[in-house]
Amino acid sequence: MKLDNVIAVRTSKTVYRDENRVIKVFDEDYSKADVLNEALNQARVEETGLPIPKILEVTKIDGKWAIVSEYIKGKTLAQLMQENPEKKGEYLKYLVELQMQVHEMRAPGLTKLKDKMNRKISEAELDATTRYELHTRLEGMPKHTKVCHGDFNPSNIIVSDEDGKAYIIDWAHATQGNASADVARTYLLFCLAGDNDGAKQYMELFCKMSDTARQYIERWLPIVAASQSVKGKAEERQLLLSWANVVDYE
Repeated sequence: MKLDNVIAVRTSKTVYRDENRVIKVFDEDYSKADVLNEALNQARVEETGLPIPKILEVTKIDGKWAIVSEYIKGKTLAQLMQENPEKKGEYLKYLVELQMQVHEMRAPGLTKLKDKMNRKISEAELDATTRYELHTRLEGMPKHTKVCHGDFNPSNIIVSDEDGKAYIIDWAHATQGNASADVARTYLLFCLAGDNDGAKQYMELFCKMSDTARQYIERWLPIVAASQSVKGKAEERQLLLSWANVVDYE
């Protein structure tokens, strides 16, 4: 495998292209369990028939774990939005349609969203009273078994140059659970990127197209913010913790 064509550099990992393959190489100290879990998530989601790049192998390169997948030639939805700002509304609608398609699927082997959120809340830098309120709120939310991407944003959608089909990438955070938690996460990602207008448009479109009450999704925001804060970037942590602190005391 050739590792001379870098196509993305992310925290703790570098992504290379070698002809028709993508090789995601993780840092030497990256958790083996997390690498294998990401590969397993992708394999389980692949079985649902959703449009995602197929996983080809999990291997080690120079002592570092790597996941090898199909390469999809195209541009991300984020790039298309940047190049065609006048079409942003159209692209956001497409994003919502794809996310609703994900939520229609079931993958019983995936980690349960509530289990993951409870664990993250316990690890968050929040006082005991706030953590208790968030655990209680989470427990009271309806239990669903829908596939949730966990990092669904325009940069994780690639529109193929060949057939115009959209492919969803990066399934490291996939779980099964309540779709509104997934939507709250996407809304927060728009906010963290400084695109408050995009966040507002996205929320309005999702609520309208899925017939979901905005208040229902907003109930998830503090829970998701607390979860995101645990592994979030340092510069984002304070904003996320302020979101997580917006709780109702009864």
